This record gives sequence, C-alpha cells and structure tokens, in this order.
Amino acid sequence: MSKIISVHSFRGGTGKSNTTANIASLLATDGMRVGVVDTDISSPGIHVLFNLDESETVHTLNDYLWGKCAIDEAAHDVTAKVSANIKGKIFLIPSSIKAGEIARILREGYDVGLLNDGFRDVIEKLDLDYLMIDTHPGLNEETLLSIAISDALIIIMRPDSQDYQGTVVTVDVAKKLDVPKLLIVVNKVPSQFNAEDVRVRVEQTYEATVGAIFPHSDEMMTLASSGIFSVKYPDNVMSKAMRSLVDQIKD
Repeated sequence: MSKIISVHSFRGGTGKSNTTANIASLLATDGMRVGVVDTDISSPGIHVLFNLDESETVHTLNDYLWGKCAIDEAAHDVTAKVSANIKGKIFLIPSSIKAGEIARILREGYDVGLLNDGFRDVIEKLDLDYLMIDTHPGLNEETLLSIAISDALIIIMRPDSQDYQGTVVTVDVAKKLDVPKLLIVVNKVPSQFNAEDVRVRVEQTYEATVGAIFPHSDEMMTLASSGIFSVKYPDNVMSKAMRSLVDQIKD
C-alpha cells in the first residue's frame, strides 16, 4: 500500500526541503520507489539537492497544473544523481524556477484539486511505494490539501520562539484533520542545548511525538545543498537521526 508523506514547516528556512530529500533518499536506499513533489511553487529549490539542472527539465509541476502534460511526464528519474548504489528509485517532480512562470502562477493561481488528482495518478503510474510532498511554508489551500490526504505529516521546526508559536497552528490543524501519523522534527539544535530537554519541552507543548532532533551541523552547512547529506555522510550523528526518522515512517 502506497503512503503519502508531507513535510511541512510554518516558516521558511527550517531545513524542510533538505529533510524531504534525505528521507526520500534513505527510503530509496532501502529499495523503495519514491516520488518527490516540490509544491513550494513560489520558491522552488529541492531540485538543487538532487542535482537536477534546469536544462534537463522537460516538464514541471507548473506544466501539469496548466494542462500541458500528464503528471508522470513531469517526473524525472534522479536516482543516479544521488548515488549509483541506490536499490530503489527516486522520481522528482520539480516546480519551475523560471521567473515568468513563478509570477504567472502567483498571479493566476491554479486548481488545487488538480494536485490531489495528480498525486493519486503519479502513485499509480510510477508504481510508487512512497510519495513525498515538499510543501509551501505556512498554511494555504495547497498545504491544507497535502496535510489532509497524508498518511504521515512531518513538521520541521527550530528551537526558537517564532517557530514554537507558529508550529502550534500547524499541529492544531493536523490534529483536526486526523492525520494518521504526526511527527515533529526539531532541526538546527545548538550544541549548548540538551537534546532530551528539547524533546520533552516540544512533546509537552504540542502533545505530539518528536520523531527526531537534528543537531546544528557544520558538515551540513559546508555541503551547502550540493548533495544528499545522509548519502555522503552515512555515519554522521545527523544521518543516524534521519535513519531513525525513516524507520518510524515505515512502521
């Protein structure tokens, strides 16, 4: 049975796309067929992590939403770009990075219902085990749809006051929509913080499970989105935390 996993954050800059790309890559490493959809249409970026160049992109999610192609025609096999040793498959459906196309979709909007149809179609046509949705930060019609149809929702936050307040809204919405599995990931935790104290505070604040705590990582910053961290540094403490998160998703 295929699963839809949405990765969301109330604010930008939390590491949402990085987390999505790493989860997808680890699932594919385990032999799964994984689709990744970049629905952050106004500020797309996950294609950079998968080393997908604009020149290689025939169709994007924008083209599907405008009726120019089927959803599976916008899917690009990026498996080999991640690692030659991956047993499964990774298919990326990127959003357009062309300024004119971003401006058009912001100006004209799109039929959000098409996303739901597209998600179901691409799962069937590509025989996916998992569909990962990299959402737009904050809450809008698209993110509400993504949350509502998800088998699991991963909420990324940082340990600062703005994230604590904003995440309350997302968690509340997810609970009202009865998402089957809700996991919170606390990212970029400074070394001065006690990880267990952070876990307890977050779980008590939101009455939700903390799936992982990712420490601030100089190696991650140095990698600078030029690849998939957990593939390049499999023995790093952060990669092990990501692996634990993936195991919880698969349960």
